[in-house]
Amino acid sequence: MTTDTKTRAEVIDGKAFAARIRGRVAEEVARIREEAGLVPGLAVVLVGEDPASQIYVRNKARQTVECGMHSAEHRLEPTTTQAELLELIERLNADPTIHGILVQLPLPGHLDEALVINAIAPEKDVDGFHISNAGRLATGQRAMVPCTPLGCLMLLRDRLGDLSGRSAVVIGRSNIVGKPMAQLLLRDSCTVTIAHSRTANIEEVVSRADIVVAAVGRPAMVKASWIKPGATVIDVGINRVEVPGGKSVVVGDVDFDDVADVAGAITPVPGGVGPMTIACLLANTVTACCRAHGLAEPRDLTA
Repeated sequence: MTTDTKTRAEVIDGKAFAARIRGRVAEEVARIREEAGLVPGLAVVLVGEDPASQIYVRNKARQTVECGMHSAEHRLEPTTTQAELLELIERLNADPTIHGILVQLPLPGHLDEALVINAIAPEKDVDGFHISNAGRLATGQRAMVPCTPLGCLMLLRDRLGDLSGRSAVVIGRSNIVGKPMAQLLLRDSCTVTIAHSRTANIEEVVSRADIVVAAVGRPAMVKASWIKPGATVIDVGINRVEVPGGKSVVVGDVDFDDVADVAGAITPVPGGVGPMTIACLLANTVTACCRAHGLAEPRDLTA
C-alpha cells in the first residue's frame, strides 16, 4: 500500500542570494580602487516624505557604503519644483564622482516622472528606466537593466539553470517590471506571455506556465489553482494589508501558503525579490563605473 505525500515548494532565499551578490560587488569595488584609484559612486534622490521610500533609501545608502562605494543622498522637500529637480539631476550628470543616479519613485503628483527619468544620463541610469535603456533592452543591445527584473532573472537562472524553451507568464505590464521582465525572459529563449487586467481566462493562461512572475500589486491574487504543478513562482508584489488587532503586514501578489502546495519553488514576501533589487542596483553602479572609465566589466556580477 502506498501513501501519497504532498511536497511543499522550495522557498527561494532572495536574501541569501543578495548577500552573495553584495559580496561580489565589494570585491569588484576593491579591485577598481586598487587598479584605477576610483570609487564607484551612487546618488539617490528622494522627493517628499513617503515612509516606505525613506526606509528603502536608507537601506540603499547603508548597503552602498558597506560595499565600499560612495553614497550621496539628496532629500528634497515635497514642494520641490520640476525645475529644481531637473537642475539637481543636471549637476549629478556632470559630477565625475557619481556613476549611478536613482530618483526614488513614486514622485509627488505635480512632478512628471517620465521627464525626470529621461533627464538622467543613460549611462548613469542604474535603474534602467531611461527610454534609451528600455529601447536597447528591447532590441537586444547592451543596456542598463532594471534592477527588479534583473534580480528575478538571476533567481530563475540559479534555480532552473538554462531557461531556453520554458514557458513563462509575466502577470503585469508595467514599464518598471512587467515589460522588461518579459524582454529578459525572451532574451533567455523562453516562450513568453504577458497577462494583465484585460487578459481573458487569466487563470488558464497562467496554469500553462513553467515560470510565473507576478507583478501586479494585488494582494494574494495568484492562487494554487492558477499554477502548473512544479512551476517556479517569482512574487514581485509588495502590498501592505491590515490584519486583526489594528496592525498591518506585507504580503505579495501570490497567496503563498496556497501556492506553495503546488509550485516547485516560490519566493517569499518579504525576503525574496526585494533584497535582490538593491543588490542589483549596486551591481549596476559598479558596471556603470567600469563603462565610464573603460575598465573591464565584472563578468559574473549580473546577467
